[in-house]
Amino acid sequence: MYDLPHARSDVINSDCKISARNVQLYYGDNHAIKDVTANIADKTVTAFIGPSGCGKSTFLRCINRMNDTIDNARMEGTILLDGEDIYDSKVDPVQLRARVGMVFQKPNPFPKSIYDNVAYGPKIHGMVRNRSELDELVERALRRGAIWDELKDRLDEPGTGLSGGQQQRLCIARAIATEPEVLLMDEPCSALDPIATAQIEELIDELRQNYSVVIVTHSMQQAARVSQKTAFFHLGNLVEYADTGQIFTNPQDPRTESYITGRIG
Repeated sequence: MYDLPHARSDVINSDCKISARNVQLYYGDNHAIKDVTANIADKTVTAFIGPSGCGKSTFLRCINRMNDTIDNARMEGTILLDGEDIYDSKVDPVQLRARVGMVFQKPNPFPKSIYDNVAYGPKIHGMVRNRSELDELVERALRRGAIWDELKDRLDEPGTGLSGGQQQRLCIARAIATEPEVLLMDEPCSALDPIATAQIEELIDELRQNYSVVIVTHSMQQAARVSQKTAFFHLGNLVEYADTGQIFTNPQDPRTESYITGRIG
């Protein structure tokens, strides 16, 4: 969609979608993220787990520069998307967020029709030339959000009138309507009932065929079910990052084991 300035070759890992190097995040004097380095693979679900306030959501928001909107936030280090620096001064954060979509903890559909919720991003980014192209894009996004069959006859109804689970799937469809490469999810099921949660988890598994998905979750069971890679954060540090199976069955750091077994958290 647009070009990011090229970053230094010495910090590029060609096998990953996102590469973070020595990331620090400060809120004023509060050192919220401490020297985090990680590579996040494409076509993979990566889960961030850890106690409340450990930095997992803060680091997630670094990946699409959402922390830019907080007055006293300051980031140091490097985050690369396809080997290119997303914090370079030439990068437009709005365009970046079209490539790195985000789904929030609480479903937040716009006070618009279901159709307009999904069409909004593609229209402001100039992705379509006419109504028929927009119709196709909206249908494709709703299908990828696993909600087309439920909503195809209700596209003129307000998105705010849907159930919680439907609203969250609509928000996922809205996020992927701009055809991003990365999808960030900040505890996307925490406000949902078990049936809606199961639907979202099934959808996440389907989405990884097309996207790099990064999910913050307070549920270790959910991380174990949906992810292939898991990162454990504690007190702003990335303590351990490995295949999900290893994190949950054979963690290498005693802090990870203490969290998994319920002794800290």
